[in-house]
Amino acid sequence: MGYEHILVEREEGVGILTLNRPDKLNAMNRLLSQELRDAVKEMDGDDAIGCIVVTGAGDKAFSAGGDIHEQREDDRHYTQEELDSRRTRGSYEIAASKKPTIGMINGLAYGGAAVLASSLDMRIGCENTRFRFLAAAYGRINSTWTLPNQVGWPIAKELLFSARIVEADEAYRIGLLNHLVPRAELRAKTMELARAIAGNNRAAVMGIKALLLQQMNQNLEEQYEAERHFTTHVVRGAKAEDAFPEFIARKGRRLA
Repeated sequence: MGYEHILVEREEGVGILTLNRPDKLNAMNRLLSQELRDAVKEMDGDDAIGCIVVTGAGDKAFSAGGDIHEQREDDRHYTQEELDSRRTRGSYEIAASKKPTIGMINGLAYGGAAVLASSLDMRIGCENTRFRFLAAAYGRINSTWTLPNQVGWPIAKELLFSARIVEADEAYRIGLLNHLVPRAELRAKTMELARAIAGNNRAAVMGIKALLLQQMNQNLEEQYEAERHFTTHVVRGAKAEDAFPEFIARKGRRLA
């Protein structure tokens, strides 16, 4: 499928989606957002893909956030009821992707891009990486359902209430970045992790993600029972013969 504002690559079981409006700092207009959602769905349905990477074109920005010029034109031409009816569940659908997702945060991620980045499963950054959850600065609300899951309630409150810039070192320290590497090593580090994930049993990895999302607000016993039910009725654990063929071949078979 062809896209206007998204580049799609497939490499060793990894789907790489690049926000491609570098002249606009990859600002997320309506078409780009729709294409990203569609591309993630496409990767979800591709059995050859085990992990999805999202990044931005160029060296300056993952994305500068929502396209303010488009929003301004929409405000002029549509009523509030019409604007409300045009809202989609794109951010949620990306967060709820069946496949693990990694943000390769190659530059600034402000506003709507910070929402997107915090909705992904993991993030890897470099010295150019900066986040800003700036909705409160301009009278909006977002990221309340994404950021606490990444950095915990106290830090999420600080970043959402203050709308301040979070530099790369701090983002790594508070857990908003899983890894922080030099810019020249960003793609290699991201692909190292993505390939490791894609190389594992697809059903098991997807099952782990499904359970983690399901268990966010469950107590310990509920989490245990959910896993027990899933591994009994949905994805049953592999038998030893299937799970450890290399070990068995190396050590020799001992059959009763």
